[in-house]
Amino acid sequence: MKKLLITIISLVSLVFVINSCKKTGGAINPLSDVKNLTVGSYLVLDSTINLNFDNSAMTTSTVGVLVSGYKGGEAVDHIDVFAASGATYDTTQWHKVKTVSYSGNGTKIAVTGGELATALGVDPGSFNPGSFYTFYTRLYTKTGRAFDVNSTGNNSGSGLITGPYYHSAYFFTTYITSPFVGPIAGSYKVIADDWQDWHPGDVVQVTDGPGPNQVNLSQVWPNGGTVISPLVVNVNPANGVATIPKVIFGRYGGPSSTQYTAEGAGTNDVAGYVFSSTGYITLSIDIQGGGTDYGPNRLILQKQ
Repeated sequence: MKKLLITIISLVSLVFVINSCKKTGGAINPLSDVKNLTVGSYLVLDSTINLNFDNSAMTTSTVGVLVSGYKGGEAVDHIDVFAASGATYDTTQWHKVKTVSYSGNGTKIAVTGGELATALGVDPGSFNPGSFYTFYTRLYTKTGRAFDVNSTGNNSGSGLITGPYYHSAYFFTTYITSPFVGPIAGSYKVIADDWQDWHPGDVVQVTDGPGPNQVNLSQVWPNGGTVISPLVVNVNPANGVATIPKVIFGRYGGPSSTQYTAEGAGTNDVAGYVFSSTGYITLSIDIQGGGTDYGPNRLILQKQ
């Protein structure tokens, strides 16, 4: 977990006001005058069509989103769509897929597995279940200006690109899915654990059940604590999509210590994927306890 023994350090800041350094004339920052700023534009995510490629019908399987141009921004003309293996802002790793004409609110950006294969220069049959691809959008305004993740500020991670309030559509991530077939119990290496019960490289035990198409993570979280209720992941057998209904999974101290709940961080408790074909588990789990919401925490495991 995000260790319970968190030391709260108070930082006292000294503010110096130096009136003698006030700049005038040509030394004034041009950004201090709103007249010197220009209006940009960005895409708002209206809704998701689908984010899962079906590996058994890769050529025709389709992913996509519906978007709209921000109403206060410059008018949108068209959108270029790029694909990258994994996730990267390095445009040299981007491969252009297509250009989409902007048709107003609810403009559809859809990509087939065949189009992705063509853009990457690979055979559609070469995609592996569990792998993911990110589609990046580059918006062009009617005046010819372009905006993507590399030309837009993000306010240190809480702003326009990744912040929760703007609902921007600079990119969307898709997975190559495959049917889930149990059992998958065994030893798994920790790739990531944002809750910090384990370190990358540690080996943990994942068990099956208690029911069909379920995976039990009670030997993973709470590490060193007490299990209150099993941390069970429900897996869709058709595509490996994982959901975690809210559950009080454990505590890290005595009977009166804080109890922690876990649930899938996505809509309808969706947490991520469990791919039995590759032994890859990738989840985003919202954790709460003691009146604090710790937000989404990644748990990524690879079977050994």
